[in-house]
Amino acid sequence: MRLTILTLFPEMFDGFLTNSIIKRAIAKNVVEIKIVNIRDYTTDKYGRVDSYPVGGGAGLVMKCQPIVDCLRANKSENSHTIMLSPRGKTYKQSRARELSKLEDIVLLCGHYEGIDERVNKYVDEQISIGDYILTGGELGAMVISDSIIRLLDGAIAEESTDEESFENGLLEYPQYTEPYDYEGDKIPDILYSGNHEAIKKWRQKQSLYLTRELRPDLFNEYELTKQDKKLLEEEKENASWELAAIEKGKKFIK
Repeated sequence: MRLTILTLFPEMFDGFLTNSIIKRAIAKNVVEIKIVNIRDYTTDKYGRVDSYPVGGGAGLVMKCQPIVDCLRANKSENSHTIMLSPRGKTYKQSRARELSKLEDIVLLCGHYEGIDERVNKYVDEQISIGDYILTGGELGAMVISDSIIRLLDGAIAEESTDEESFENGLLEYPQYTEPYDYEGDKIPDILYSGNHEAIKKWRQKQSLYLTRELRPDLFNEYELTKQDKKLLEEEKENASWELAAIEKGKKFIK
């Protein structure tokens, strides 16, 4: 895959490209990443890429000419061009999966108060990474790039992505490391059982429970299987039993 990121601040990507999974993916030729400085394409004699908004208003707006010329110079017929914008659909794992199947993606980072409205017709899609304000689109471009690259063949082990949060519509089950007992907080004994089927069942139950409790929005969209319903019923019965035991203990203490 080829990823091209158009930005006014290419230095922001220095750490992103030289660490962890991204660095290894580049070294293994899983992905080619090109960072392009939009400033290199301005025809303004003073080198400006922004201007005051027509009609008045706060801040500065990125101008058409440098962006459009930069796009034209760095995209091909096969490129899918994405603008980071609050108007776009909120980015989700399902979209990351779809984008990971493309061969050539161009990400356009806005900055300042935004981008001249007329640039919109030169892009294929607008994406938002969430309903909050950032200084520019650079961090969003990193988020999208990272989420795509880790799904590419050879970037990381396939099994590492199969059971992650959001991959099957649920939050991931709890994970633990040694020691078994840390300040009285113990790892569930089922994980030491060696019974892989029982462990798998426990993990699915935990994913269902955590999603229902912490992300009801995801849970309501998830289509429960017969096995899922059975697991949730077991969890409900366990909770009822534990509550009864606690109440019984209170009476005993009295």
